[in-house]
Amino acid sequence: MKFDTGWREIGKHRIRLRSAKGFLTEVMHQLAEVTRTAVDNNMSARARVVDIVFGQEKTYHIAVGSTVAEDRICAPQREPALAAATDLVPDQINLIVRIKAQEEVEPHFAVYERMHTACPRAPYDRLKLAAKFYSRALHA
Repeated sequence: MKFDTGWREIGKHRIRLRSAKGFLTEVMHQLAEVTRTAVDNNMSARARVVDIVFGQEKTYHIAVGSTVAEDRICAPQREPALAAATDLVPDQINLIVRIKAQEEVEPHFAVYERMHTACPRAPYDRLKLAAKFYSRALHA
């Protein structure tokens, strides 16, 4: 049984929490709530919190997935705000925004998040296979 990984569903976000140091802490759950609020209020409607990782060096790496390139611009301003809201030092928060093309993303719940966490080639391959399947089904 893994105690270092957990999933948290908050609204439209399905967040994977991981800790390299062992059990998930209350700070991680609090950071997930605050990050969700920051993303919902300051980024596009397509942005989703995907992953929060607590590393060995006592830093939190937060991955946000989006299809809008402008979401990357507001990430540096969110890091100090997240740190202040969770009583952390700003150097302990690392907010990474990953941009994917709309064609690579299926907007169904949880599929969107999995595509941002998978290897770069996998989502494209899965979408190609799904498109082939659906085109055959429509033309049959």
